Amino acid sequence: MTTVRRRGLLAGTAAVLAAPTVRTQPARVLSFVPQADLAVLDPIWTTAYVTRNHGYLVFDTLFGQDAAFQPALQMLDAATTENDGRLWRLTLRPGLFFHDGEPVLARDCVASLRRWMARDAFGAALAAATDELSAADDRTVLFRLRHPFPLLPDALGKTPTLMPAIMPERLARTDPFTPVTEMVGSGPYRFLPRERIAGARVTYERFAAYRPREQGVAEWTAGPKIAQFDRVEWVVMPDDFVAAAALQTGAVDWWENPTAALVPALAANPALRVRVPDPTGSIAVLRLNHLQPPFNNPAVRRALLGAVNQAEFMRAVAGADPAMWRAGVGMFCPCTPMASDAGMEVLNGPRELRRVRRALREAGYDGERTVILSATDIPFRKALAEVAADMMRTIGMRIETQATDWGNILQRRESRLPVEKGGWSVLPTTLSGLDLSTPVGHALHTTGETAWLGWPSSERIEALRQDWLVTPDLEIRQRICADIQRQAWIDVPQIPLGQFQQPTAYRAELTGMLDGFCMFWNVRRG
Repeated sequence: MTTVRRRGLLAGTAAVLAAPTVRTQPARVLSFVPQADLAVLDPIWTTAYVTRNHGYLVFDTLFGQDAAFQPALQMLDAATTENDGRLWRLTLRPGLFFHDGEPVLARDCVASLRRWMARDAFGAALAAATDELSAADDRTVLFRLRHPFPLLPDALGKTPTLMPAIMPERLARTDPFTPVTEMVGSGPYRFLPRERIAGARVTYERFAAYRPREQGVAEWTAGPKIAQFDRVEWVVMPDDFVAAAALQTGAVDWWENPTAALVPALAANPALRVRVPDPTGSIAVLRLNHLQPPFNNPAVRRALLGAVNQAEFMRAVAGADPAMWRAGVGMFCPCTPMASDAGMEVLNGPRELRRVRRALREAGYDGERTVILSATDIPFRKALAEVAADMMRTIGMRIETQATDWGNILQRRESRLPVEKGGWSVLPTTLSGLDLSTPVGHALHTTGETAWLGWPSSERIEALRQDWLVTPDLEIRQRICADIQRQAWIDVPQIPLGQFQQPTAYRAELTGMLDGFCMFWNVRRG
C-alpha cells in the first residue's frame, strides 16, 4: 500500500471513530448494507452470494441445514424411504402459501426441483440417480431412484449456492438458463419490485401468511423462521467509509462485510458488535478460463501454481493479523472432514519464479493477452485482482485488468468468447468454506461447458466424484477426496488462494442473529 493510500485510510478511520452514534432507524425496519448491489434476482441463475442471501428471504426450501451441517425438515412434514432407499416420499407441511396467495403444491416443488437440478452440480448428481420425480398428490413429492441416494436430504437442503428454491410452477417452468425476474416465493419476506432502485436499494416486506416451523431449533436455515421486522431494506453505499459512518450513526443497522482496515474502529465502538458468523470462512480462488488462451493449455495452468503465494493474497485481503486468515489451503475447506494435504507441495514449496517463467515458456505461452476481472465495489475481490495481476506480470504474462462493479462482472463472467470479443481469462473471487467442504459443490464440477465459470473438464475428477456420491464409508470418502485433490493439481480447475474470516458488524441492540451467512429471520431489536 502506498504512503498516500495509507494516509487516506488512516484519515477515514479517524473520521469513523469520531462519528456520533445516534439511533435514526424506525424500530420495525431493519436496514442492511449488502456486500454488493443485487444485480441478479434469480437464485438458480447465479452463484453470487448476494443473490443467495436475497433468495433465502423470498423463497423457502424443502429441507434446511442445521449448525452441524445436517439436513432438517423445513417445508416438509415428513420424509420417508421405501424399497431399500430407492423411493423417497416427501410430504409438505399443511398451510403453506406463496406470496401471491396461492397454496404451495407438490407440483410446484417438482417443477422447481427440476429447474434447480438442471443448473446445480449436486442437483445434477441427484437427477442422474432419479428415474422419476413426480407429484403423487397436492402434498406429496415422489423420487423414484435408479439406485439409493442417501444424500438426497443434503442436496435438497444445501445452503451453498445454488439454493434449491421452491417457486410456483408457472415460474419454475422458465428455462433454467433464462433468469426469472418475477419474485414469488413462500419465504418469510416478500420482495417489493416497485421499491427496487438498481444500484441503490432493495426492499422486502414481512409475509403475514408465512407459517414458521413449530418444531426444532433455529440454526442456520433449519428450525422456525420468524420475521420480527415489518420491512427489511438493503441499502447500497458508495464506499466503505460512508457505510461505516452510517453504521456508527445508526442510519443503518447492519453491514454485511466491513473492510478489514475498518474493523478495529467498529469493534471499539460500544454501540456496535463485530463478530465472525460463519466458522468455515471464505476461500479465495482464481477461476481460470479453460475455453480460451492462455489457460486452455493445462501446462500453463500448472505452471501458474508455482507462482502463487497464498500468504500474500491473504494479507492483502484480511490484513496482517494471522488469526484472521490461513495459507496452505487446498481444494477443500480446512478443518472439514474432506480436507487433506495431498499434493500440497505444489503450493507450499519454495516460490521459484525463474522456474515458473521457464515452465511458462516450455508450456508454449507466447505473450497472449490475459484479462483479469476486478470488482471495484468489493474491496477484498479488488485486492485479490491486484495481487493476481502483479504476480502474473512478474512471471512474464501480458496482463490487462478490467475493473468494473460486481454486478457487471456477474454478467460478463458468463461470456465464453475470446477476450477480444468481451471474454475474460481470470476471475479472482471467493467461495464460502461450505461450498468447498465436499466435492459435489459447483466449484469442483469439471464437466466442461456444463461446469461452473471457467468451464473446466476432467474425466478423472468426475469419475472420483461419482464414486464419492455412492460410498457410505467416511474413510473411503476421505481417500477419494485426497485423490481428487491430487488430480486437481494436474487439471487445475481452479487455484486456491487461502482462507480468511469475514466479520460482520451491526448495532448492539440487534439480537437473535444466527450463525452462517446473512439470514434475516429471528433477528430483533432489543
